[in-house]
Formats: sequence, C-alpha cells, structure tokens
Amino acid sequence: MIDLHTHTLFSDGELIPSELARRAKDIGYRAIAFTDHADFSNMDFILSNVSKAVVGLEQYFGLYVFYGVEITHVPPELMKEAIEKSRRLGAQIVVVHGESPVEPVQEGTNRAAIEAECDILAHPGLITKEDAVLAAQKGVVLEISARSGHSFTNGHVFRMAKETGAKYMLDTDTHSPHNLITKDFAKTVLMGSGMSEKEADKAFKTSEYMLEILLKRRYDAQTI
Repeated sequence: MIDLHTHTLFSDGELIPSELARRAKDIGYRAIAFTDHADFSNMDFILSNVSKAVVGLEQYFGLYVFYGVEITHVPPELMKEAIEKSRRLGAQIVVVHGESPVEPVQEGTNRAAIEAECDILAHPGLITKEDAVLAAQKGVVLEISARSGHSFTNGHVFRMAKETGAKYMLDTDTHSPHNLITKDFAKTVLMGSGMSEKEADKAFKTSEYMLEILLKRRYDAQTI
C-alpha cells in the first residue's frame, strides 16, 4: 500500500508522525506521505517540524516516508503562490484540497490547483471534464478517496479520469488510526467506484509511479 495523503497532529490528525508511520507499516504499507493541512500561516511550521520527525523512520521502520502539505481552502487566486512557497520550504509532495462535496471549497480551486501543477488533487468532487483534460495535460493525479464523505463522488472522478486519460490513484486522507487501510480494502474502494479489476490495478500502478517521482526528487535534492 502506498498512501500519499495523511494527516498528523501537526494539523487535525490524531497521531504523531512516528506512530502513524509505525501503524502504517504494521498493516503492510510500503510508503506514506504526511500532508498536513496548510495555508500561508502554518506551512513553514508544518514542514520544519515534520521534516525533523521523519528522520530515522525509514531506516528503523522499513517503509518510505515523505512529508509535504495539503493546501487547504486557499483562495484560487493565491494557489500558485502557495504551491510555490511550499516547495521552496522543502515540501516533497504538494496535495491540494479539491472541491469535495462535503466542504464549502471555493469554486475554481480545482482549476487553480491543476494550473499551478500540484502533485495530487485530493477529492476533487464533481470535477469538470475540462479540468480533467487539463489534469491529464499537466500530469496532475486525481485522487480517489477512501475517506467517508469525500468518497461520495469517487465514481464521477474516475469517469472523468477515464474519459480524459488523467492519472488517478487512491489515498486514505487518514486522520485517525482506523482510517489506514490494507491494499485489499483499497481495491474494494477502487472497484466500488466503478472500476474493473484491471482499472483498479492501474490506480496502484499510478501509486508506484508517484513513489518513483518522490524518490527521484529526494535524490536530486541530495545531489544539488
């Protein structure tokens, strides 16, 4: 299981990074990313602290660990600036909180996040076909969410991805220990969104693809 959208107590999650990583490893995770909710007020705090916390977790727990942010409820007009700032501060992955059907996210957030080339557009709700086309062009991954509420529009998100060729993958949006899932359950969520078994396997391949990108970024940063 590769899960690139989780939260720790550095935003609204329940666990410190070490415990979240340990619990993830215990149920079979290969990789996890801590992506706490961020805007301009706290992204430096999140990244400076979580980056310290992950030191040693890979070596001693035996899974890949990354840190970044989920840019959340930032006005679309400021999205590009927020993404660029988070990368300057060291974010290894940038997720943007999309237009979920269960939160009052400002209209235009999906488009702004895609235009600014975030890595993953989380739970993008009733994303338009035009935005999905742009995501395919920009290489932005559309998230299929395992989180209750955000998952209501998984079927629509998958349909838009399928019609446009946009990449899609599953993340848990974990906030509590019980939000972590096995790969078998992840496959159930994917197929529950209307995928065939082959299409669900494609989502897992996208997860592997994203893991390769993150590892390359890390290597490039270390060799500069």
